[in-house]
Amino acid sequence: MHNSQKFVKLLYDSRGNSTVLTTCFVCEAQFLIEKGKKEVWQRRKKFNLDALFTPNNTNFEMVQVLDAEGKVVNPDLVPDLSDDELVELMTDMVWSRILHERSTALNRQGRLGFYAPTAGQEASQLASIKAIEKEDVLLPGYRDVPQLVKHGLPLSQAFLWSRGHVAGNMYPESLKALPPQIIIGAQYVQAAGVALGLQKRGKKNVAVTYTGDGGSSQGDFYEGINYAGAYKSPAIFFIQNNGWAISTPRELQTAAPTLAQKAVAAGIPGIQVDGMDPLAVYAVTKKAREYAVAGNGPVLIETICFRYGPHTLSGDDPTRYQPEGIQDEWAKKDPLIRFRNYLTAKGLWSEEKENEVIEATKEEIKEAIKEADKQPKQKVSFFLETMFEEPTNVIKEQIEHFKSKGE
Repeated sequence: MHNSQKFVKLLYDSRGNSTVLTTCFVCEAQFLIEKGKKEVWQRRKKFNLDALFTPNNTNFEMVQVLDAEGKVVNPDLVPDLSDDELVELMTDMVWSRILHERSTALNRQGRLGFYAPTAGQEASQLASIKAIEKEDVLLPGYRDVPQLVKHGLPLSQAFLWSRGHVAGNMYPESLKALPPQIIIGAQYVQAAGVALGLQKRGKKNVAVTYTGDGGSSQGDFYEGINYAGAYKSPAIFFIQNNGWAISTPRELQTAAPTLAQKAVAAGIPGIQVDGMDPLAVYAVTKKAREYAVAGNGPVLIETICFRYGPHTLSGDDPTRYQPEGIQDEWAKKDPLIRFRNYLTAKGLWSEEKENEVIEATKEEIKEAIKEADKQPKQKVSFFLETMFEEPTNVIKEQIEHFKSKGE
């Protein structure tokens, strides 16, 4: 038996399995591939969403509407979306996958700076942002650029943010969002403050924020949910549990079987949802928003998903720390495949339609890069000029020095 046996038991339990496995992760993964065993991921359990949205909820089993094949397993939870809205959601998810592919290529070409891959998290990201309103305030992490763009940020500005250009952070007042947070978990504390502000102003809106499974181990994580819970402020806290915090596997983050149950300590509802299922993510997020704006307080949502690439394009290699075969197993649960199957069966989607979306997205990205390239390059003198409202004498000397050198 491999040494990872104990970790495997925790990992599977925390990612949707209600039983304890007796084989190690590596052996089990190989068995699933070779034998085609049906995982508990496919279980068909009915849920009463109203019962989950209570501070004393102790049911943390994964909510699912579509299984991996795109078949409805919980008809009562299918959200009330029109055909046009369903197509729009699929369009957004395809857009996000192409944006990921092109952003990766642009990064490799030296035309983008920092980039955190998003492939595999399209349902978790795009279905959740679709369930909120434009007047709701978004506080994203660094992997949440797709939600930010769909909330109203021009794509060219998102590219400028990736390049570290100050113009990428200059948001119009109409955009209810903050720039992506680089500090792990810090957006949770900010979201608690924003939610309290909305509450004090009598706004019927929510603050929405995201972190990963690694972020749930940060002090800011608990401080944020605890503060919002104490004041019953309208916030939705997402943990996008993609299995790995850089190279640290989920089972090393906590001994808790789920991350959703961390909500119990803050006295708020915690719900675990299939983050590869756009309909489940949408339904739970929509319900969470209704719950929060009604004055009941915040909600913590754990989305079970997977990132197909590295943590960022800055250096880590997932093949060095992930078990062999795990990428192939999660590829079978791909959010685009299951939603494509679902919409195709309803006569709402086709290969031709998807190709149109792909080509339109590529053109959008090309134009956004052109627009970003028009922005003047930043100079040292510019940073010095904007350091203080009134530059000190020393700073003035430095400004003149660098300007004389054209910097």
